[in-house]
Amino acid sequence: MDITWGADGEHRGSLQRNQETAGRAMLSAEKSDLYVLPEMWNTGFVTVPESVAEPEDGDTLLWMQQMADRLDAAVAGSIAVREHDSARGFQYRNRLYFVMPRRKDDTTEHRTRDTTEEVNARWYDKHHLFTYGGEHLHYVAGSEQTTVEWRGVRFRLCTCYDLRFPLWLRCHDDYDALLCVASWPASRIHAWRILLQARAIENQCYVLGVNRIGCDPICQYIGGTAFVNPYGQMEACQENKADVLTRDIDMDHLRTFRKKFPVLEDADDIGLLTL
Repeated sequence: MDITWGADGEHRGSLQRNQETAGRAMLSAEKSDLYVLPEMWNTGFVTVPESVAEPEDGDTLLWMQQMADRLDAAVAGSIAVREHDSARGFQYRNRLYFVMPRRKDDTTEHRTRDTTEEVNARWYDKHHLFTYGGEHLHYVAGSEQTTVEWRGVRFRLCTCYDLRFPLWLRCHDDYDALLCVASWPASRIHAWRILLQARAIENQCYVLGVNRIGCDPICQYIGGTAFVNPYGQMEACQENKADVLTRDIDMDHLRTFRKKFPVLEDADDIGLLTL
C-alpha cells in the first residue's frame, strides 16, 4: 500500500485515509486467515514520533481489532506507540501488533501479558532500531522476541531493519514462518530480496515480507512484498503498484522437509560463535 504521510499536523486525516486504504485491500481478499500491513502503515515511517504516536489503547489498534473481528482473521502491522513511565515520562516504541479476533467466551483468565481487556493482541517491539535514520534517538528498542501461534502456524515477528541480523532471527525449531513488516527504501531493495530469501533458506521456514510503495519526505519505496517458501523460492507483488498477495502456508510440507533434511538440527550452537 501507499501510505499517506502523517507527521505534518494532519495526523487524524492521514490516519483515516490509511485505514480506508488498508481496509479496501483487506476486503478484496476475504476469507484469509492473516492480513499483514507494512511498518508504521498508519503514518509512514516517522522517526520523530511525538506528534503521531498513539497510546497503547489508541484508535489504530482498536481499528485492527475491529477488522480482525469482522474478518475472523488475524491482522498484523506496526505503529508508533507511546508508553508512560512514572520515572522517565513518555517512551516510544515501534510496535508490531498481531491482533486476533475476540472469541465470545473470552475472559480475563485466557489473556496473556500482551492482551488488554479490549483487544486480543500480542506484540513485538522492534529490537534493531534503524540508527542510520535516527530511529534510535527517539524510540526505545525492544528486548524480547515474540512468537505467536495462530491456526496451527507459529509466527516469529520482526520489523524491517531486524531482517539484517540472522542471529536475532535464528530458528531453533521454535517457529514456522517469519513475518517481517517494513518501510524498506527503493535504494536498498536488492538487499531486501536477498535477505528475505536468506532468512527462509537458513531457517527452513516461510517468510512473509510486507513492504510499502510511494514516498515520504525522505525516501521512495517500490514495494517488493513477497512470500518465500522454505527453499527460498519467492513470489512477489509487482513493484510500484498497490497490490495484495495471497498464498497458503503448507505445514505438512514444512514438517516433512524439516524431517527429511534436518538443517536446524545441525546448526551451530550460538555459544560457540562467541568464543
